[in-house]
Amino acid sequence: MRKHTDYALARRALLRDLERGAVTRLDVCDAHPELLRAARHVGERADHRCPVCSGRHVRYVSYVYGDHLRQANGRCIVHPSELERLDAAHEEYTRYVVEVCPDCGWNFLTRRELHGHGNGAAAAPGRARSAR
Repeated sequence: MRKHTDYALARRALLRDLERGAVTRLDVCDAHPELLRAARHVGERADHRCPVCSGRHVRYVSYVYGDHLRQANGRCIVHPSELERLDAAHEEYTRYVVEVCPDCGWNFLTRRELHGHGNGAAAAPGRARSAR
């Protein structure tokens, strides 16, 4: 991973707005059925309860997007080894990590990460970066 954006502050602000009544539960618990399905079947277990319903089934679901990913574009990542294969094969793509509660439909984009083997990536041990 080369760069990332963490949306923890935005998440906190949204949850504060929910608590104050500035947004409703319907506004924040609106996960698409496919996102809920992915959370149930391939999501990675989160180590915390749902911030809305206190459910124990919170999951992280990852999707990848990139201009040159072809068939993998928009795909849900099932296993970490898929990221390794994509890193080796593509110069640049983006991974989006969504927090999802299948119990109430809470969903929030928690992280965006830039991946790939492009020149901006840190060189792996024993592998020099090409000079420009």
